[in-house]
Amino acid sequence: QLQASGGGLVQAGGSLRLSCAASGRSASMFLMGWFRQGLGKEREFVAAHTQIGGSAKYADSVKGRFTISRDNANNTVHLQMNSLKSDDTAVYYCAAAYGTYSDAQTIQLRTYNYWGQGTEVTVSS
Repeated sequence: QLQASGGGLVQAGGSLRLSCAASGRSASMFLMGWFRQGLGKEREFVAAHTQIGGSAKYADSVKGRFTISRDNANNTVHLQMNSLKSDDTAVYYCAAAYGTYSDAQTIQLRTYNYWGQGTEVTVSS
């Protein structure tokens, strides 16, 4: 089970830190990802963190502004979002997948079989 939190209202240029708490199996066993869905838009990949090697992958739109990290001791994954823009306004979902995947698979929604409930981020301009 995944529980996302940390969303809210922030001004453009500001920062937010999202958290995803995993229960049940250890999050260290899973590929962890963040996706987002803006109003009237399709859900899109934001960032992912692999459980082997601990490498991170980002969508081009957030590269250099967002950082995904994993806290295995607390079974939590974070998404630090800096320099937020109005285009970042969306509901953010954390997701998990058990197993190892290619880079191409890492950014695909269908790879992930566990999803959190979403946390809303609103960036005012």
